[in-house]
Amino acid sequence: MIPADLTPAECRVRDAFPRGEGVDFRESPDEDPADGASWGPERTVRAEVLRALLIGGAVQDGEIAGLRLSGARVTGRLDLTYGTVDHPVRLRFCHFEQDPNLYGARLRNLVLSDSVLPGLTAGTVRVEGVLRLSCCRVTGQVRLQGAKISGAVFLNGARLGVPPDPDAPDRDPGAPEAAAEPALQLNHAEVGTDVWAVGLVAHGQVRLNGATLGGQLNLDDAELHAPGGTALHAETLSVGTDLRAMRLRAYGRVNLSGARIPHQLNLAYARLSNPGGPALRASSCVIGELWLREAAPIVGTVNLRRSQLDLLHVPPETWPGQVRLDGLGYRTLAPHLPAELRLPLLEREESGYLPYAYEQLAAAYRTAGDDAAARTVQLAKLRRHRGTLSRPARFWGHLQDATVGYGFRPMRAAGWLLLLLCTGAVAFALHHPHALKPAEAPGFNPLVYTLDLLLPLVDFGQETAFAPRGGYQWLSYLLVATGWILATTIAAGVTRSLNRQ
Repeated sequence: MIPADLTPAECRVRDAFPRGEGVDFRESPDEDPADGASWGPERTVRAEVLRALLIGGAVQDGEIAGLRLSGARVTGRLDLTYGTVDHPVRLRFCHFEQDPNLYGARLRNLVLSDSVLPGLTAGTVRVEGVLRLSCCRVTGQVRLQGAKISGAVFLNGARLGVPPDPDAPDRDPGAPEAAAEPALQLNHAEVGTDVWAVGLVAHGQVRLNGATLGGQLNLDDAELHAPGGTALHAETLSVGTDLRAMRLRAYGRVNLSGARIPHQLNLAYARLSNPGGPALRASSCVIGELWLREAAPIVGTVNLRRSQLDLLHVPPETWPGQVRLDGLGYRTLAPHLPAELRLPLLEREESGYLPYAYEQLAAAYRTAGDDAAARTVQLAKLRRHRGTLSRPARFWGHLQDATVGYGFRPMRAAGWLLLLLCTGAVAFALHHPHALKPAEAPGFNPLVYTLDLLLPLVDFGQETAFAPRGGYQWLSYLLVATGWILATTIAAGVTRSLNRQ
């Protein structure tokens, strides 16, 4: 029931409601609703009057009733708990003395843009249209946990929470800002289309864990302040298209663990900072493309464990000093860079040597058609693995690396063959081995004899006709053994080349 003792301002609102007409108390378009506490009775409306209109206000035949109010000072608490409002609600540039309570309410749509509120309680609210909080200033919490909104949510330019006063005498400069309550709770909410929060500034946690969005989440140019805590808590977030956060400034952890982002997670030009802790946690995620193009070097750690991506676009200089990449899978890397610029990242893994990380990087280069880079990665993997072996195994690894590059440098084996050929030819030219059967032996040729020793499965008739003695006999043994190893390496390298072609 509408109160009988209405003020002139409230009478204007009552008379405009049945026709859905707007009432604007503003004296100028640029006045600040933050000064609303000083507005007089000529623009003051009691919250109980607004509630009475929305729940049981008169409706005029042939008109669409609705509450359209601008520039008003709303006193008392607008309490619509579990209420059903069949009319659009539009309260712009208003100053609320108390936080509205819309818990469990059902609304057609709700517009609170450009208003100043001490908070908003709207958990499990149902909105058939859109929810607009653009350019709002809310000093307390915005509670929308479990909300179901058929349209979009607009938070463009909103200011949530209160920045800490650095000059407060009792403030600990090292105290985490995130110890306060979350500035925005959209956890477990269902939004039919998009959440637009371009230019949002939040002091306190923005909570989106378990939320489901039919479209995209847009945090372009947003600033999230929760030093020492979690600035964006979006575990198991599911979006229909993208999570845009270009030029995002996040001071605190960005937690996207378990998120599902089918197209882009775009953090281009972003600045992520959480010294001494994880700056970006996107483990166990399924993401189409992760972009950190021209982002500032990340301060803190990055955790991408067990995530699956189609495209990973991160310049080497953006990665922090410590990463967690165990189980990370991706198909394409961008920008395409030499393997030598990508390999240092794998040495920053907190868990130490991870063979899978090298295999994944090599596979990405093979997908791009850069087989040389893939071989460089495989060689780096074997060298890194060598450090985990026993001393004898490390010695054998160094020998393999120096001689044939673990089989990935077959031309190096050809060089060793040429060197050994020259060495053997000179040595046997200076000291001919004696013939086993002088009457039947062919003429001795030191070059051909050395080739006969070096090349397996090749018989020029020299090796079986002559037998060196002493140190030259040991030289022949060395040539035979190394010949087998090097010739096999060359054959394996040629086989790999033919298979790739």
